[in-house]
Amino acid sequence: MKVLIVVLGVLALGTAAYFSYTQRRANGVEVRAAVVERRDLTATVTASGNVRARRKVDISSDISARVTELLIDEGDDVEEGQELLRLDPSRYEAAANRSRANLMQSQAAVAQAQANFLRAEREADRKEALWARDSLLVSRQEVENARTDLEVQQSLLESSRFGVSQARAALDEAQDQLSKTVIVAPMSGRVTRLNVEEGETVIVGTMNNPGSLVLTVSDLSVMEVVLEVDETDVPEINLGDRATVDLDAFPDLEFPGVVTEIGNSAIRPPSQVAGSGQTPTIDFEVVVTLENPQAELRPDLSATAEVVTETRNNQLSIPIIALTLREDEEDGNEDSDPIEGVFVITEGRAHFTPVEVGIAGQEYFEVISGLSPGDSVVSGPYQVVRTLEEGSAVRPVEDDDEESDG
Repeated sequence: MKVLIVVLGVLALGTAAYFSYTQRRANGVEVRAAVVERRDLTATVTASGNVRARRKVDISSDISARVTELLIDEGDDVEEGQELLRLDPSRYEAAANRSRANLMQSQAAVAQAQANFLRAEREADRKEALWARDSLLVSRQEVENARTDLEVQQSLLESSRFGVSQARAALDEAQDQLSKTVIVAPMSGRVTRLNVEEGETVIVGTMNNPGSLVLTVSDLSVMEVVLEVDETDVPEINLGDRATVDLDAFPDLEFPGVVTEIGNSAIRPPSQVAGSGQTPTIDFEVVVTLENPQAELRPDLSATAEVVTETRNNQLSIPIIALTLREDEEDGNEDSDPIEGVFVITEGRAHFTPVEVGIAGQEYFEVISGLSPGDSVVSGPYQVVRTLEEGSAVRPVEDDDEESDG
């Protein structure tokens, strides 16, 4: 009796499972369906970066000295030529005074050499005149010695004049160094970075050691966003492409812009990251110039931009989730590439149909060929689309979450 009960139970469960399976096949797999229709599609590339001023100047000191007077604060607006800070001029004033004294000494040497030259010239002329009048009054040797002395004095005069030029150049150099104790604004703009305080010493950079970055003046009239774009997306972007920029600092605003620069080499070349043990990420710099920002922006703000790379108006489209891959069963070659397509619903059954797609919008693919307006395709759920078989019975259900491409 126990065995009979067990057998009857198994038969009952099997019968129930069979009828359940048969019922499901009769009713079909529940799927979401979408109608192939025309939409306006927009393909975009999204990347993140930071805001910067199109033009800025990082000011470093050309001399090493202590800051004695700071005339501006960070955030101040300055005009071109305005004094920003002063450095201790003591050493450079002394050098200028020393060079000025050397110049005066050289000029005095020129005056002395000029006098000696004139004396030698008169002496040579006098002896030549005597020798011409009567050769017994002056010997030929005396005449030649006078001429030689004149040539020597002429050379000394030229040398002293060169000494004046050298001293004057040294004075110009000393005065130039002295003038650099006052740092002025190279352009009109805003002080966006100030790295020194009164009493600190600024130093000059060398080949191996960078100098002190004193301050930065930026022209905030034109602002840009510098994006890091993946190498796979860069070929899609062209100069002049429109972009929409979102800034974390202004979550309720969108800033329109246009692509004005595209990098020709990677931001971080593979050679610089070789040996790290990881595959380097190759990113390129893309610059978007903002058009009339609605808010006052600051450099270094975080930004995310969507660059519009393609637009298609009134084009047939399908949901991105509807596109799937299937092996080419007619080819019979296991190494052949899979075929892109969708499942078209016809009389309650799903039939795989190859399609050719174009650009990808936010939620839809452009359909180039393979479908007609009004076709109904399986658009979800994701797992059903991936596992659905040719000719399977399907039962479309309502989908209230479908949104337009926007």
